Amino acid sequence: MTTSHPPRVRTVPVAGATVSLRESGDPAGPAAVLLHGGTSSAATWDRLATALTAAGHHVIAADLRGHGGSSRTRDYPLHGYSDDIHGLMDALAIGSAALVGHSLGGYAASVLAALEPERVSRLVLEEPGMPARDAESSHGLSGPRFLVAALAGLAGRRGYDRRAVTSAVRQLRRPDPGWWDRLPLITAPTLLISGGPASHIPSRQLAEAAGSIPCSRIVTIAAGHRVHSRRPEQFLAAVMPFLTG
Repeated sequence: MTTSHPPRVRTVPVAGATVSLRESGDPAGPAAVLLHGGTSSAATWDRLATALTAAGHHVIAADLRGHGGSSRTRDYPLHGYSDDIHGLMDALAIGSAALVGHSLGGYAASVLAALEPERVSRLVLEEPGMPARDAESSHGLSGPRFLVAALAGLAGRRGYDRRAVTSAVRQLRRPDPGWWDRLPLITAPTLLISGGPASHIPSRQLAEAAGSIPCSRIVTIAAGHRVHSRRPEQFLAAVMPFLTG
């Protein structure tokens, strides 16, 4: 019988910040780094971390900058999130890892996978934050539905710097053709998870992103933006075979 142990919580200094993390599993096992969305924390991944630990993985669930136990900083450039994860992997001597990212964490994971493809063995992007290609195509990511949904989590939540979330929303509203241009550089097998029509992330843009990543496929689980929280069993059924196969 496998005995379940609580994750080890600690902090790791990286350039310009300190990252808090929840670590579980065998350090000698294949590494998996889990990145939450805005207003959330590493604890949101406890179900997935437990399943991956049982499968023999070394699991690192990180609090993004401005969230949980990680640093609050003067500003929150989008590149800082992927830089922090790069620094965290270096500090933990993790050469390559599977990355799982939701929303803002998905954006950070996609940037690292494109800029440092050798560091990412597999990639799961759950409802990732995506900038528009250009001003003409930015309407879906800058309209009222997106803003209301993206900022709805601010009310009633604790444990994050509000400036981190509002700043991320503003930056993701700006067109960034470079992000789209780099998607073909991702070499890791990639699974994109869409929350379906109830999500504020347009499914057509997720499909367009999937089409730009060489080895990718998309799965739709009609749960809205927070798939792993609202449909945990379906989420695990899609993600676990992909990560362990």
